[in-house]
Amino acid sequence: MLSNKKEKYIPLNNYPKYSDNQLVKISDMFFDKMNSRRSVRTFSSESIKIEAIKNAIKTASTAPSGANKQPWHFVLIKDPKVKKQIRIAAEKEEKKFYSNKAPKSWLNDLEQLGTNKNKPFLEIAPYLIVVFEEKYKTNRKGEKEKNYYTKESVGIASGILLTALHNIGIATLTHTPSPMSFLSEILNRPKNETPFLLVVVGYPEIETLVPNIKRKELDKILTVY
Repeated sequence: MLSNKKEKYIPLNNYPKYSDNQLVKISDMFFDKMNSRRSVRTFSSESIKIEAIKNAIKTASTAPSGANKQPWHFVLIKDPKVKKQIRIAAEKEEKKFYSNKAPKSWLNDLEQLGTNKNKPFLEIAPYLIVVFEEKYKTNRKGEKEKNYYTKESVGIASGILLTALHNIGIATLTHTPSPMSFLSEILNRPKNETPFLLVVVGYPEIETLVPNIKRKELDKILTVY
């Protein structure tokens, strides 16, 4: 007789074992695909099927998290009025940053990327995704319940989100105006959530140019014992 009781553990059976040659080939192909990922600042306004974006967010939610608390919340924005509100608020903070908040050394480092206080992409791109870090949970009694390793967990989920979007040919830009509290206010998020990352999502504008910068070679970032 089958039991209806939920099993505490279930079999792990979804990891195919490849030959050594297959492993190298598959990993090389995936690297080549991800190595073509670039941050984009000139977006097309062309629409994208929302189900594809939702699937990317669903993929991000498969990330590991401290004690499986899954301390994230994603807000997907397509409403032009809300995007405009976000742009106005973000540019207000960016103006302060570029005018007097950022030290000259930081501005010098940013110069090669061609960034400035103007953020038209926040309105032009078809979607914005704001990733929120859930600092704690609140149960039905209104009591706080602890979450663990929230920044690490949300950081991993954000990385998977960018990977999932690039995998289907959609460009992204990670934007972190400081402070980002205006996102909580505009999007009416609860007090236990803190804005972690704003992701601009869309197709690149035709003939988009990106900075001619290089990634570090493997021997500069890897130590093997």
